[in-house]
Amino acid sequence: MAGSSVSVDLSQAMATAPVAAGDWLVVAPSLITILGGSLCLMLRKNTDLQPKVGIGFLGLLVLANLALLIRVLDHGVITMVMGSWLPPFGIAFTVDTLGAMLSLIGSVVAFCAGVFGAATIDNTGRRYGFYPFLLLLMTGVCGAFLTGDIFNLYVWFEVLLISSYGLLVLGNDRIQLDGAVKYGVLNLVGTNLFLIGTGMLYGIFGTLNMADLAQKVAALEDPASGTLATVAALYFLAFAMKAAAFPVNFWLPASYHTPNVVVSAVFAGLLTKVGVYALIRVFVLILPASRGYLSDVISLVAIGTLLTGALGALAQSEVRRLLGYLVIAGIGSMLAGLAVGSTLAISGAIFYAVHSIIVMTALYMAAGVMEMMGGSYDLRKLGGLYQKSAAFAAVFLALAFAVSGLPPFSGFWPKVMLVDAAFSDGRVWLGTAILVSGFLTTLAMGRIWIFAFWRGGPEGTPDGQTAPVTAGTAVSEAQLSGGAVWLPLGILTALVIYFGLQPEWMLELSTQGASGLVEPLGYLRSVFGVQG
Repeated sequence: MAGSSVSVDLSQAMATAPVAAGDWLVVAPSLITILGGSLCLMLRKNTDLQPKVGIGFLGLLVLANLALLIRVLDHGVITMVMGSWLPPFGIAFTVDTLGAMLSLIGSVVAFCAGVFGAATIDNTGRRYGFYPFLLLLMTGVCGAFLTGDIFNLYVWFEVLLISSYGLLVLGNDRIQLDGAVKYGVLNLVGTNLFLIGTGMLYGIFGTLNMADLAQKVAALEDPASGTLATVAALYFLAFAMKAAAFPVNFWLPASYHTPNVVVSAVFAGLLTKVGVYALIRVFVLILPASRGYLSDVISLVAIGTLLTGALGALAQSEVRRLLGYLVIAGIGSMLAGLAVGSTLAISGAIFYAVHSIIVMTALYMAAGVMEMMGGSYDLRKLGGLYQKSAAFAAVFLALAFAVSGLPPFSGFWPKVMLVDAAFSDGRVWLGTAILVSGFLTTLAMGRIWIFAFWRGGPEGTPDGQTAPVTAGTAVSEAQLSGGAVWLPLGILTALVIYFGLQPEWMLELSTQGASGLVEPLGYLRSVFGVQG
């Protein structure tokens, strides 16, 4: 009735306390990237100013994610709910160590790509949206890492996929359009499987909040049977497609070599890792019993991914195609950690994901530099790069050792963790597959070194002499004189070396991230005890 006064206790449904100032960092990555992308879009005709604006916002994104990780380490898991509605009514951003760490590493890679793009993306590429697409891609990537709602995970996947389509066709070459079709069709199938599984999950539990789902699934008498097993299978297939796992990985080597090399670098570093992150988050936090039920299947998929990736790399003579197969091999190592499922294994998978994000981005950038110096991505047409730049040869050798899992670089420690976890769990074939894949990867990278750097010149030229420099190559070499190429490559290589020589910090963060998934009490308390 009009004028009546009814006292309603909203404390059980709404957040009534003000949000702590530091907790606004949770939404800062999304706000920065959306604002920066919009501004770059408005400046699309100003091709000189656009890179400065884009790189500036990407730098802000790095700082925001760094501050967010520091706050999570100081205060524990942080939850912010939309519209003040508490879960399961409201949509939540829930940030733990794993999400904050991957968001930070992703933003560092994006910043390096933005700087590298200033040298490799021409005015046409800038006008048609390289920087807006890159920033909006990071909106989706950071949103996926930071969300606490599984439907919003689907939404952020869509945001990053739409942006990735724009980046993939940037340049409008026929080969790019062909790659985009293959990329789009497989991701469309995976997206629909993801959505179907999410709908079924909501039909079972009436909620899509990850913490709420974790509690309700754990309360079931048999959490790995019936309809829930179907949901788990749908999720595994959907995320495996997005992560380029065997046998649904053929879209990656058919598409990642088609766009500008800096776009390939971003894709190789980030996109498949979001799929792996979704697998780890869903199967360790929400569906741990289903993970145990599917562990043998995941092991077989991991072995197939490890071996097909490494063997595929050995069969390639085009550098970017070769690197695409190495992306696949790395996914196999991460899936091995998920298959075992122990805290050590999940820690190894997380550490390997961080390593792979950095090293694969750096290797694609290095491939771009090789093309600038030698005029081709074809190993048969490359040679003598060591004589052109001994410093670059040293950088490439460090990255080659790192991606092969050799000491003293970043890939060594997660490989040790994963092999130890596999053998300890009695999965000898899985641990052996990791070692064999690393050996084959070493051979593949050794082929690049011998053909492109060590020998004197390309095929058909006398040993010790390089092919004549073409006009196109001369233009590319002029790009090498600026810092836009060497700064990002130097930053990423420095991280590869640092995490190899000083792994303690990353080991601690990875272990903390894994422990928060295996024993999610802090995650649950943050969501259901939130007051801001």
